[in-house]
Amino acid sequence: QVELAESGGGLVQSGGSLRLSCAASGSMFSMYILSWYRQTPGNERELVALINRGGGTNYADSVKGRFTISRDIPNHTLYLQMDSLKPEDTAVYYCNAKTIDDYRLGGSGYWGQGTQVTVSS
Repeated sequence: QVELAESGGGLVQSGGSLRLSCAASGSMFSMYILSWYRQTPGNERELVALINRGGGTNYADSVKGRFTISRDIPNHTLYLQMDSLKPEDTAVYYCNAKTIDDYRLGGSGYWGQGTQVTVSS
């Protein structure tokens, strides 16, 4: 069992930066596959970035070179550094934690409540 709480969203101008944080409670933080998703009204959540248990990362093509996912294992915190933000990055951003079984079997894992990011043009 893990609880997730995002913070760091807000309003930023195009070209600006934000850093999102996701604080996790519970144990075994390093054993989860951690991700950031985003969702806009009327659309499904889309995967933005993922960091696996070994520290390897993957990014959606739309954010490659602009966003960086990282984790602080001792402090049980997941981050998303977002640079060169664009209006199309506007969305609610969610962090997600999956066990390896969740990942392999399509389980939803655990979700935070989300944080709004708005990028003005």
